[in-house]
Amino acid sequence: MGKLEGKTAVVTGGNSGIGLATAKRFVEEGAHVFVTGRRQEALDAAVAEIGRNVTAVQGDIAVPGDIDRLYEAVTASGRRIDVLFANAGGGEFATLEGLTEEHFDATFGTNVRGTVFTVQKALPLLNDGASVILSGTTARGEEAFGVYAASKAAIRSFSRTWANELSGRAIRVNTLAPGPIDTPGNAGLAPTAEAAAEMQEGFASGVPLGRMGRPEEVADAALFLASDQSTFVTGVELFVDGGQRQV
Repeated sequence: MGKLEGKTAVVTGGNSGIGLATAKRFVEEGAHVFVTGRRQEALDAAVAEIGRNVTAVQGDIAVPGDIDRLYEAVTASGRRIDVLFANAGGGEFATLEGLTEEHFDATFGTNVRGTVFTVQKALPLLNDGASVILSGTTARGEEAFGVYAASKAAIRSFSRTWANELSGRAIRVNTLAPGPIDTPGNAGLAPTAEAAAEMQEGFASGVPLGRMGRPEEVADAALFLASDQSTFVTGVELFVDGGQRQV
């Protein structure tokens, strides 16, 4: 029997990278998974790759109405939520000098506001004892990544507060903090393939294990936080970073 047998999970940003790898892992362990993403074409490809026990709902977590449609789909299926992985998010490089209001609003609109209302709007559907996993980061003071890092610091703060607020329902809230992971999103930070390869080499050089991580390695950590193996774990920040911030 799988670790999530018979359970229902929601994974936002589940159409690629860490979200897709996690959705696949959850299905392999017996869950039915609802995945979201902004691009329908990518969602369709993700559903085909996952293959079974998956429902896709196109939407952007920065748009409150799209979050509502996600949970309307869950309700219409007659299911309740055992695992919520609020994974959707992103960021781009911008120095303090070059920062624009649009960059700030887009980053905080998705990473912070979108995450907050993804969790808040799920509350009526969350089973007691459910697991909520938030998406953090190991970014700390990297040049031109200040807004992104600040948005993820806010998420870490929310996870502590919510772990306390939801403890009466035995709902666990934890933050998963990936280090440099080889995903399309990371590669997309660079303007060219050559620049992306150079950037990834730089990322790997700062990791004690000497390489970037794989989305599947983050998915395994998410499975631990989602499953009954972590029933006495709440409010933590679990690093999956090859030792980048630990050594």
